Amino acid sequence: MVLDDIEMFDASFFGFTPREAETTDPQRRLFLECAWEALEDAGYDPARYSGLIGVYAGVSVNTYLFNLYSNPHLVASIGAFQLSISNDKDHLPTSVSYKLNLRGPSVAVQTACSTSLVAVHLACQSLLTYQCDMALAGGASVVVPQRAGYFYEEGGIDSPDGHCRPFDSQAQGTTGGSGVAIMLLKRLSDALSDGDRIDAVIKGSAINNDGSHKVGYTAPSVSGQSQVISLAQAVAATPPESISYIEAHGTATPLGDPIEVAALSEVFRASTTRRGFCALGSVKSNIGHLDTAAGAAGLIKTVLALRHREIPPTLHFEEANPRLELEETPFYVNRELEAWKLGAGQQRRRAGVSSFGIGGTNAHVVVEEAPSREETREGRRRWQLLVMSAQTQWSLEQAREKLAEHLREQQATGSGAKLADIAYTLQVGRRGMRHRRAVLCREVGEAISLLESSGESSEGAGAEAGRGIVWSGRRVGERPGVVFMFSGQGTQYVQMGRGWYEQETEYRAVVDECARRLEGELGLDLRRVLYPEKSEQAWAEEQLSETWLTQPALFVVEYALARQWMKWGVRPAAMIGHSIGEYVAACVSGVLELEDALRMVAVRGRLMQGMGRGRCWPSAEEGKWRQVGGAGESSRRRRGGAVGGGCQRATELVVSGSEGASRGLEGG
Repeated sequence: MVLDDIEMFDASFFGFTPREAETTDPQRRLFLECAWEALEDAGYDPARYSGLIGVYAGVSVNTYLFNLYSNPHLVASIGAFQLSISNDKDHLPTSVSYKLNLRGPSVAVQTACSTSLVAVHLACQSLLTYQCDMALAGGASVVVPQRAGYFYEEGGIDSPDGHCRPFDSQAQGTTGGSGVAIMLLKRLSDALSDGDRIDAVIKGSAINNDGSHKVGYTAPSVSGQSQVISLAQAVAATPPESISYIEAHGTATPLGDPIEVAALSEVFRASTTRRGFCALGSVKSNIGHLDTAAGAAGLIKTVLALRHREIPPTLHFEEANPRLELEETPFYVNRELEAWKLGAGQQRRRAGVSSFGIGGTNAHVVVEEAPSREETREGRRRWQLLVMSAQTQWSLEQAREKLAEHLREQQATGSGAKLADIAYTLQVGRRGMRHRRAVLCREVGEAISLLESSGESSEGAGAEAGRGIVWSGRRVGERPGVVFMFSGQGTQYVQMGRGWYEQETEYRAVVDECARRLEGELGLDLRRVLYPEKSEQAWAEEQLSETWLTQPALFVVEYALARQWMKWGVRPAAMIGHSIGEYVAACVSGVLELEDALRMVAVRGRLMQGMGRGRCWPSAEEGKWRQVGGAGESSRRRRGGAVGGGCQRATELVVSGSEGASRGLEGG
């Protein structure tokens, strides 16, 4: 397999100078780009993600560096140390962690052909021991120059005709290829809790080494391979008969294929005598041997097969190698694409993936199809906002076209995420960049139409009444901070936030939680006052005018709004509050725990409710100021009531006092 445009790299996007980009290993450049795409595909912006993301990866021998070293002037101008930093395999994972600001473990893995699958195993162990919350795992292999070819050597591992024929009677060796294979891993419980798209589940994995139980250092071992497969199945608590596909190492060498099938047969025959129920395949027949990236490439192929519930054919297979004795084993090689059917008693499809490295480090992973996704609630919101951004206008157009294509595919198949889910991921799982476009739409068909028609749209908004909107623009300067401002009493009304409560899960969950915690303090469910039935509307309006309910109600609504905005990724640079709003600001900023803040607000409201009733009378006319002043003195002497005045500006006065005194003042 030959990769196109390996010399192309978005250097400025990742903060490389042109000189740095030119002298950096293409394997590293491609792996970095694929790491970014893997995170975006999963819906995560590392700048917004608070957890730890690890990197476990390895690369092949850097042939690009050989070319650099042949230029003494380049070496002298840059320095051997800097060339080593930009090209040595040890620095691949840490350079990715640096460029993407990933703070989990960053580990270089080198086990020859099994590197990337060993990286997957190590990443799984790191996740299970909570050393990180997500992990990128994989490998890269790019031989420079790519089209140099090779000379066939008798007795070597390379195929004499450039074709890789795993398990076939004409198999004579493998052929190399270039590629990058990377995946994002996460604990299943966390992925389910966070509503992530799950492509497959790794049930268990294992690694080992052959030791000296083989004919030579570069030779494979039946015992080593069978042991690692048995161990992985034991870790996964998965019996062999429940596995219906094996993605084999499958190099198509005269020695390798028979040993691999013998090892698999030894494991499966220990628990079943069934024959021909498990398919064998090897992605090397499609793309060649990707060296350090081979194992992860095989795993990715298997995950796609599980997702589509189809087993792809192994190319170039005509007749089984008689040395394999496949007819006596649990295995068969399929020549055509076939539906992946569940076996008797099976609830989910399962597969095994093997990768064996020269030197004897073996890896095996047991993988299972993803659990069924719970349908997300579409909500009652009529409009959805699809946002896109990129560093350049050209990249923005590419993003627009890819999104339109994705939506067309979903519309054609009737499957995939709902428009609300897509809008959410685009808003919180993508980094905001300079060139931007937003589409306001109601359904998928309208979104596609707007995206297709907005290819040449200029900056600014355009819309027709009742139709969607497309907006394009550029961010100028640094992103301004957002200030959360929380108001005090006087802004309350029955049904405030009703639309949010009905449509937004985060807002609703927060209101429900606060209402539950306040019920003991208030003696009623606050939601009856906030969102009453029609028959209780008048009662709710009367109740909400009482400060013992006004204050908790305002706190709950404002706090829930803040939590909703933060859920969407809007983080306040500062917060300010007035009166009851000060308590909300203190709680959101972490000064007060929610339980304490709710109790304080409820007690504050009760204490203020217990004070004598009063009135507050604002006057904005200078003539009334003088009149009020005189009336106040007369009223105070006549009724013995106390009043207070506050001057906000030259023509604005606020007078307050007990209800009797202020009424006398007004009438004086």
